[in-house]
Amino acid sequence: MRILVTGGTGYIGSHTVLSLQEAGHEVVAIDNLVNSSEESLRRVAGLSGKAAVFHRVDLVDESAIDAVFAAHPIDAVIHFAGLKAVGESVREPLRYYHNNLTGTLNLLRVMDRHGVRSIVFSSSATVYGEHNPSPYLEKMEIGANNPYGRTKEQIEDILTDLGAADSRWRIALLRYFNPVGAHPSGLIGEDPQGIPNNLVPFIAQVAVGRREKLMVFGGDYDTPDGTCQRDYIHVVDLAQGHVAALDFVAEKPGVFRWNLGSGKGSSVLEVLRSFEKAVGRPLPYEVTGRRPGDLPAFWADASLALADLGWSTTRTVDQMCEDHWRWQKNNPHGYNT
Repeated sequence: MRILVTGGTGYIGSHTVLSLQEAGHEVVAIDNLVNSSEESLRRVAGLSGKAAVFHRVDLVDESAIDAVFAAHPIDAVIHFAGLKAVGESVREPLRYYHNNLTGTLNLLRVMDRHGVRSIVFSSSATVYGEHNPSPYLEKMEIGANNPYGRTKEQIEDILTDLGAADSRWRIALLRYFNPVGAHPSGLIGEDPQGIPNNLVPFIAQVAVGRREKLMVFGGDYDTPDGTCQRDYIHVVDLAQGHVAALDFVAEKPGVFRWNLGSGKGSSVLEVLRSFEKAVGRPLPYEVTGRRPGDLPAFWADASLALADLGWSTTRTVDQMCEDHWRWQKNNPHGYNT
């Protein structure tokens, strides 16, 4: 199939482009390059031996999306594009709602006009909110507690209503947890702009000398070592989950929800120790006060993805850290190296 990947130059997007090409699909990628680099796709082409078509497009520009569909016969869409920093979303809610919701509505309208009604949507575990116990199950009532998570939740609502109104639509909602790691080649990986919002890229920047030390927010949670536990998933496993979901909805109309996660929690200090093992030396860190909004622990129940898609994670936290470190060591300043 020919797959349109929105946000295709980003961290998860670029790895998914590679997985799609390895599965025999053709890819058209679009991105506005606000938080990513076209260099990622050039490197993907080197790994796969075939170049994805790229268009610099912002989803808030509906006519630009339409031009892409007019130029290429698209069979299905994987939708990553969107702003994604929780803290920033709290400070700038209007920007997040406009970008994420307007962009998605524009994309869906264009898809419908061109008769393309298969979509895999990049949702998030943040939709489960604070009230649900771990492990998270797809049947739980959702309720995000920040603007970023609410944009994901509202897009899920839009897609659910769309699927209910028109049985021709084939929709996968993928709620995934904490993507880390990089392609084992070390050629593509996570390249956050500014100060990283997530644990592993921050540790990696400490290891490569770009940050002085890791700040561990809270050491007194009700967890085995007092630090927060999260469900980490290797980005290559995650990318392959998107390909599996795409294959599933290609054969079956409806709206489907799957958690993509490892099914277990790893603490901040456990991840730090794994990264230190990959680097071969201790890394400086300081335990400080809790960060507002952080939950003590959460992880996925990913059994439905295994049952429906035949998908599960295959890579350990140690492998995630080894691959992430290989990427960061080879590219200390990301794609600007």
